[in-house]
Amino acid sequence: MDKPADDPKRAPLPATCPDARHDQAAGPPPDPASTDLPAPGAAGDDALFQATLDRLDARQDCWIFAYASLLWRPEFEASEVRRARLWGWHRALEMRSRINRGTHAQPGLVFALVAGGSCVGQVLRLPRERAPAELRRLWLREMPGGGVYTPRWLRCDCAEGPVQALAFTLARSHPSYTGVLGEAQLERILRQARGRYGSTLDYLLQTADRLDALGIRDRKLAQVARLGRRIAAELAAPDDRDASGTPLPAPPQRG
Repeated sequence: MDKPADDPKRAPLPATCPDARHDQAAGPPPDPASTDLPAPGAAGDDALFQATLDRLDARQDCWIFAYASLLWRPEFEASEVRRARLWGWHRALEMRSRINRGTHAQPGLVFALVAGGSCVGQVLRLPRERAPAELRRLWLREMPGGGVYTPRWLRCDCAEGPVQALAFTLARSHPSYTGVLGEAQLERILRQARGRYGSTLDYLLQTADRLDALGIRDRKLAQVARLGRRIAAELAAPDDRDASGTPLPAPPQRG
């Protein structure tokens, strides 16, 4: 599983990490062999979890691809961490969150892997003897209520060689896929949405800060993070705006 990569389109990462591109024409397409798991919610949470677990070679350690909150709040202690590039998918803040970072009344947003381009993150190694129990804990976090993500075992390229890792992807056909949101709509969500794990704004900024610390450049995320940091600064300032972020009228001047 850890043999050197021999595909020129999937060369191992160099010591310094390149940009995480968002050109959806770039890179190989998603691996069709990884698409035959039951759809989320189609056969029940347990059936999808078991089908995902059955795809893991019990003789090998398990790898998890981390690209957002797993970078800064992993659900388990990894025995090894490697920088990795996943081809055919890119990181996008384009999935509605009605539990973890929002509610049904005010959905938030979380990152997902959407088809096209590539994504630089990390792969986290989970020893095989701990895999079933630890994956169940991770599942409860990432797939609440049957989940929205489509879990896939995908090839990730590392400087040490390729590994097959579990990645949580999102189909554009899913009702929770938002597509690219306008800035006004995105700003409203960042100001208002909050779920069981906190706000969408905190989630965005913690992910951006962790990517910066790791030296992973993601230009699309950086653009959204600039908006998020402006909002965070305004929310921390004296209360001169209403809940939607609209400036309150100035108090009348006293003569």
